[in-house]
Amino acid sequence: MPRDPLLRLEAVSKVFPGGTIGLDTIDLDIGHGEFVTLLGPSGCGKTTSLRVMAGFEAPSSGRVLLEGQDITHLRPYDRPLNTVFQDYALFPHMDVAENVGFGLSLRKLASGEIGRKVEAALDLVGLAEKLRTRVSMLSGGQRQRVALARALVCEPRVLLLDEPLSALDANLREQMQFELKRLQARLGTTFVMVTHDQTEALSISDRIVVLHQGRIEQIASPSELYDAPATRFVADFIGTMNFLEGEVLEASAEAIRIAAGPMTIEIAPGGAALLPERGAVVVVCLRPEEISICAPGSDGAAAATVVSTAFHGPTVRLAAETAGGHALTIDAPRRNAEATLAPGAAIHVRAARGLGKILSRT
Repeated sequence: MPRDPLLRLEAVSKVFPGGTIGLDTIDLDIGHGEFVTLLGPSGCGKTTSLRVMAGFEAPSSGRVLLEGQDITHLRPYDRPLNTVFQDYALFPHMDVAENVGFGLSLRKLASGEIGRKVEAALDLVGLAEKLRTRVSMLSGGQRQRVALARALVCEPRVLLLDEPLSALDANLREQMQFELKRLQARLGTTFVMVTHDQTEALSISDRIVVLHQGRIEQIASPSELYDAPATRFVADFIGTMNFLEGEVLEASAEAIRIAAGPMTIEIAPGGAALLPERGAVVVVCLRPEEISICAPGSDGAAAATVVSTAFHGPTVRLAAETAGGHALTIDAPRRNAEATLAPGAAIHVRAARGLGKILSRT
């Protein structure tokens, strides 16, 4: 039999004073040992969801369950969950060991046991040598590790992370993303993280919950979100997407052919929830890497003009426009592209056969 979820939000809603809706009937199951990320723009409900899990916000309706037990009305410190806050919330007058051991001291444990647990937690995050250092003397990345150690030392069932990397510079942030995932995999603890950074979410999550206006738009693995967005919002929010309106020329079990302006696009039937009828108007989603530059006269090719270019490391990102006025974003291999694909250059483009997706919902 499948194992019951570790943490469940069951029809949870949150209405703030004045009638502002923070959460609108959220249902979410989080499994044992998962790394789940709540992702979305500001005001979408992701932080409110985390605060409801932690007990800092009471839901207006619905329940929070931990292994089937209703914890909706338990106080934060009575829940076997710990939170790493965006600003880390460390005590500046204490050293590292005192910060990490603070929660244990409230449990009236023997000083020797507290010391052993603190040392083990700091060793886990690579800060064993900073035991007696004042937190004011630490770098941003080290403070983040101290906050993690303090949250983990009490051995929570679930670790909640509220944009834990937002205060770090780009290089350190990327390094800490890998550290977080390594730590979570080593411990097997369930991590639930809030972020507005899609790259961060895609890099380290087992599943991503995309929220918009207090509702869940889609719950899926990073690859499924990228390859098969369920709604227009998800398609637009995750990565870069071309949206092309077109007419279905042919639809069969083998392929769906669509005329989108001067382009003819052929996608696999799996890229549509239902097989569309011939003549139906649909919206096709294509990633920049799913459109390529080709020779004139190639099957499905359309003439276009380069509008602008942007350096993207191994690729050059092109903004182009077809003769019919369709705007396209294309990722072209950098080799030889910079010299030949200057703004104003005439090119021919086509969609990769079998790729792309027809949106089933807006």
